[in-house]
Amino acid sequence: MYIVTGATGFIGSCLLAEMQKRDYRDIVAVDTFGDGHKWRNVAKRSALRFLFPNQLDAFLAEHSGKVEAILHLGAISSTTETDVDRIVENNFQLTTRLYAYCRQTGTPMVYASSAATYGDGALGFTDRDDLDFISSLRPLNPYGWSKNAVDKFIAADSAFSSTPSQVVGLKFFNVYGPNEYHKGQQMSVMRHFYEQFRTAGRVRLFKSHRDDCADGEQRRDFVWVGDCVNVMLWMLDHPTVSGLFNVGTGKATSYNVVARSIAQSMGIEPTIEYIDMPDSVRHQYQYFTQADLAKLRSVGYDAPFLAVPEGVERYVKGFLASGDLYL
Repeated sequence: MYIVTGATGFIGSCLLAEMQKRDYRDIVAVDTFGDGHKWRNVAKRSALRFLFPNQLDAFLAEHSGKVEAILHLGAISSTTETDVDRIVENNFQLTTRLYAYCRQTGTPMVYASSAATYGDGALGFTDRDDLDFISSLRPLNPYGWSKNAVDKFIAADSAFSSTPSQVVGLKFFNVYGPNEYHKGQQMSVMRHFYEQFRTAGRVRLFKSHRDDCADGEQRRDFVWVGDCVNVMLWMLDHPTVSGLFNVGTGKATSYNVVARSIAQSMGIEPTIEYIDMPDSVRHQYQYFTQADLAKLRSVGYDAPFLAVPEGVERYVKGFLASGDLYL
């Protein structure tokens, strides 16, 4: 039995698809559906058990000893969410309860941390998992703070180094790919840029407000969702590996390159308009992110990560421009 939380969301539903492709059995999908289109993310899945998050504690108590692993992706993932009580309840309290269960029962746990824990990147993007370093990070928003709070909690328990069972936190960078359509403004820029090209014939990018960065040359580490899923399942196949690990391509790509790649995949000219960045965004805007993959590679993960131009082409031609958007 495998527990997947956040199972109807973006990464979670892509994880379910790959798990069934690899013939994982008895998967319990934990999430809410709401009144939108998240149900479409799992419409093609078969033989799943669905639980709401408020049913999970009782379910684990009833099935103690039967759970092979918990893959915990459930969270309030919006970087603009301002209800911190809601963030604490969903991101911190639920995660630490699941951690306590896994610690007590010896159950492997792979959970989603975030590159948002690095804040403005002043301390770099090295995925150290010692408490002193994690405590020195300064996230820029409540979402990143909540993820860092979980990392600190687990590090303070020495679980990344001394626990007899696996505990892995994955610091996902900017993830893109199918099944993100329910996320609204929190969808990847790939999706937003595609829609802007399709409807307006041009993309609008923020101007740079730093002298050392040209307009549109703000750079992020954009990672294909399938690569994130591959890392999670690799961790399950290597239960002696624990720790915090970055998950990105290891290469920062500018918004200009992303926009041009999307236009090329659509067969149109890459018309770009640069607009002022809102004051509300400027104080927490990241001009550069890039995953340091040395630690992930050092534990034996050697699979390549999809480069942005190839990933964009796969996304545009395989999903966005097709009649079937969902995995």
